[in-house]
Amino acid sequence: MKTVKEILSAPFIFLIKLYQWIISPWLGPSCRYTPTCSQYGIEALKKYGPVKGLWLTIKRIASCNPWGGHGHDPVP
Repeated sequence: MKTVKEILSAPFIFLIKLYQWIISPWLGPSCRYTPTCSQYGIEALKKYGPVKGLWLTIKRIASCNPWGGHGHDPVP
């Protein structure tokens, strides 16, 4: 049986996967981190649920720019 956290995270994970399947192939690789920001978002949502998972994902995407960090940055 799925937990409430999994059920509430599912729509956000679906949207990220939709981005990975449809939009990301057109844009090409541009993430400065490993795992990629979209994969990081999925992992954060699965591990922490929608509230903390979305917060971590937003922070990660905000730092993924030429003046931000780079390299290996796993979900805490």
